[in-house]
Amino acid sequence: MVIVSKQNPVVKELASLKEKKGRRERGTFLVEGDKMFFECAESGMQIVRVALLATEERLALAEAPSFRERLGSASLVLLGEDAFGAVSDEKTPQGIAAEVKLPSAVPQPPSGRCLLLDGVSDPANVGAVIRTAAAAGYREIYLADCTDPYAPKSVRASMSGVFYCKLMRGTREEILKVLGGVPLIAADMDGEDVFTFVPPEKHCICIGNEGSGLSDAVRGRADFAVGIPMQDPVESLNAAVSAGIMMYLLGHAKK
Repeated sequence: MVIVSKQNPVVKELASLKEKKGRRERGTFLVEGDKMFFECAESGMQIVRVALLATEERLALAEAPSFRERLGSASLVLLGEDAFGAVSDEKTPQGIAAEVKLPSAVPQPPSGRCLLLDGVSDPANVGAVIRTAAAAGYREIYLADCTDPYAPKSVRASMSGVFYCKLMRGTREEILKVLGGVPLIAADMDGEDVFTFVPPEKHCICIGNEGSGLSDAVRGRADFAVGIPMQDPVESLNAAVSAGIMMYLLGHAKK
């Protein structure tokens, strides 16, 4: 059966995942596109339901063994164009959207080097940082007072990074408590040159809000402050760019 109405309860449930309230109430988030769906399935995350646009191409995909294998126990729904448009957050939908169970976000002590995002508010920045962190080996990420990393824009920007990083959310107090004993390295434009700084083997890089930087609580707890040298008149870099530079330099620094 193809669902055509935007008022159908299934469509409303899936569409609600575009909003933070809907994700919180359902305990799931939205993943769109073929590549993201297949990578999500490969990562081992729990896919609850998959919606396909009812076109000849998508129906053929639904019969493919590779798709069926990755669908697993998840339910499959077919949507008409208007119904799928109500679910999708993409400007040009690819015709596949998956409802995925949110993993646990309770802060726990890190096993190695990690990252703390302190008040980062742009979903695209959060997603880009997660993408780079997955590539650079900082796969334990703490988020204090940040935008939701599972918002559609952030998930897209992460390019599957959200499937491979452990994202832990909590208050600054909760996060700083579990990071007790872990050296914190604050990203600060007035800090020591990141190109010459030698970090401890286990450390946590702290990236602050795009406009106001690190909170007093995190800055006051930091053991080190490092900055990226810049040519005048540039005074700062995008939070995601700064995080990427620091993760690669400090994660591969010669001891």
